[in-house]
Amino acid sequence: MFKAIIDSNTYVSILETRHAEELFNLIDENRDSIGKWLAFPAFTTEVHHSETFIKKSLNRFASSNGFWAGIWYKGKLAGSIGYLFIDRGNHKTEIGYWLGKDFEGYGLATKACDLFIHHAFTDLQLNKVEINMASKNYKSKAIPERLGFTEEGRIRNYELVHGEYLDRIIYGLLKEERKENLNVSKSQRSLLPL
Repeated sequence: MFKAIIDSNTYVSILETRHAEELFNLIDENRDSIGKWLAFPAFTTEVHHSETFIKKSLNRFASSNGFWAGIWYKGKLAGSIGYLFIDRGNHKTEIGYWLGKDFEGYGLATKACDLFIHHAFTDLQLNKVEINMASKNYKSKAIPERLGFTEEGRIRNYELVHGEYLDRIIYGLLKEERKENLNVSKSQRSLLPL
């Protein structure tokens, strides 16, 4: 297990099977808000679905091909963040994230993304980080824009969610473009092993 402290109220920690019920409950309580933009809540209908997801994530972690971590705020699971893959040949990754509705507006996803970006460039020695989301998910789009990413393109009708095709926006950040300017202290930035 690892744990990276972001601030006095917030940390990220790799998801373990013992978190399956807590993860499922957060998804279940936020099914409509998360499911508006992402397909997975529709397929996460029982605790064992979250347990299966966590086991797959741990296998990806063991093979150095990404992982998902929980974002905890004041002792409660607030959401999740992860590397969807790690492309060692092309030195890049993609970060995904989501939060429960009650945890929006605290900067949690931005701070967690900042930590993961730093880890990708510093510890993993990658050259590019991508973040993709539904084109109308304005709250989520604000995060890569705040972190200095460049909008690189749009994939039309990328995903069918609740009977509606959603376009996907692709954001990218190169290592040379990175500015270290958020609230994660330098001593806390290197706590994520991979």
